[in-house]
Amino acid sequence: MSKIIEIIPIARKKLRRRGISEEKVKETIDLPDQALDGYGGRKVAQKRYMMEQKEYLLRVIYEEKEEINIIITVYLTSHVEHYWKGGKDEN
Repeated sequence: MSKIIEIIPIARKKLRRRGISEEKVKETIDLPDQALDGYGGRKVAQKRYMMEQKEYLLRVIYEEKEEINIIITVYLTSHVEHYWKGGKDEN
């Protein structure tokens, strides 16, 4: 069973501004292509998406609690290779 997702207000504002759906955020956390440890004990879930014939990486930075994931920020980047750990073709 997946955890409850709470999106802090500034992250929700950024989601709307960046045109990223909450469904994509949930999918990225529940079924990431890659899950990493971030700074300060935070987690980073990454998932690749093809949009307009270009590959993007959705990065979700969150704090994992016992029954809840608190979303700190979310963004799309076209710099997949910069953020992908272990090489682009690993997954």
